[in-house]
Amino acid sequence: MAAPAAAKRPRWPPAAAAEPNKRHRTAAAAPMADASASAELHPYRREPPPPHQQQQQPLLPGLPDHLAQLCLAPLPPRLLHAVCRPWRRLISSPSFPPYLSLYAVLDAGATTDAAVTFAAYDAVAGRWDELPAPPMPSPPPRLWHPSFLSRRLPLQSVSAAGRLVLVAGSTHSLTPALPHPVVFDPSAQRWRLGPRFPFAPRRWCAAGAARGRVFVAGGVGAGYDATDARSAATWDPAAVSSPEWEPLPPMRDCRFSRDAAEAVCSGGKVCMVSLRGRGAKEGAVYDLAAGRWEDMPPGMLAGWKGSAAAAGDGDDTIYVVDEERGALRAYDWGGDRWRTVVESERLKGAAEMAAGGGRVCVAADGGAKVIVIDVTPQKPTWRAAPPPMWEVAAPEGKRVVALHVLPRMPRAE
Repeated sequence: MAAPAAAKRPRWPPAAAAEPNKRHRTAAAAPMADASASAELHPYRREPPPPHQQQQQPLLPGLPDHLAQLCLAPLPPRLLHAVCRPWRRLISSPSFPPYLSLYAVLDAGATTDAAVTFAAYDAVAGRWDELPAPPMPSPPPRLWHPSFLSRRLPLQSVSAAGRLVLVAGSTHSLTPALPHPVVFDPSAQRWRLGPRFPFAPRRWCAAGAARGRVFVAGGVGAGYDATDARSAATWDPAAVSSPEWEPLPPMRDCRFSRDAAEAVCSGGKVCMVSLRGRGAKEGAVYDLAAGRWEDMPPGMLAGWKGSAAAAGDGDDTIYVVDEERGALRAYDWGGDRWRTVVESERLKGAAEMAAGGGRVCVAADGGAKVIVIDVTPQKPTWRAAPPPMWEVAAPEGKRVVALHVLPRMPRAE
């Protein structure tokens, strides 16, 4: 039976010192302060005891393990990982409060016919772990088409209720690939199929998460249909008693059927724009409490110039990366304006992002790396300093095409 500490809120660990990776090696670099602090934890190291002695070693001498876990749970996972093998096994066990990890949808490139793959980056261990292959339909969704090598086909995914959910994609014949969502549960480390959509399968829709529920709106099916282009629905991937999709009032028009757009939830409202990037676009807002569609505030629409993500966990902040300027910006509902959090050359051309646990993660350099930005409030100082940033290299030979922040997977040490 899991100890009471397992009910604690998920946490995102600080940047981790890199550890050899059995599956993928990463060039992730933590801030120098973090790296030096990790090195100072053990100025004098001893050879580890034999495996049979390690298994018998208690977490804390003199205490039963379930009480020792209550004492250790408040400590940072990276600190526990650096001390000893029993503590390292503890943070990887299902009974330990899950800290947050980065999940990525990966592409091997247009020159290969490899299927899309998935991986999770454990910031404590400093490594990527491959996820099992999902149960894809036939034909499966593809990221590239032989006739359109210059443009990658979108595979739309969202994170809701602590799960990774695939909601829309295209086959090689440019038809919708997913008749129902495909769901990955990190705690169980397995995929499952969700209920069929209440509308025709689609692609190029607006997709996101709203209060733990998957949100899908607009899009186009095998052929264009105005009813499909105005439809919307939500679904709770964690529900057991009512696992079906719930339809929402139709949108006012068919504008959200031309691109794969993010839908982000903030302040009890789902916000989305019709196109990605800096092109002229239309915006829409769905009020969850009132159950109606509204116009997007003009300031929000004017500053939505790139990929977007919502912080979640009670934080109403919406973040957008201006891919041309390389600026991470945050939206202020009260003033209907965007403020610049940080501006950097490394953020230019960013196309995908995710947020959670006080971090904003941005896929940069064509998906070859992920820029992690610490957006937690900093202590006031006489001189304003930019937020800490560090990089995580994508798995070797892969490119990141989508990012999500979810609880880490339990695994054997």
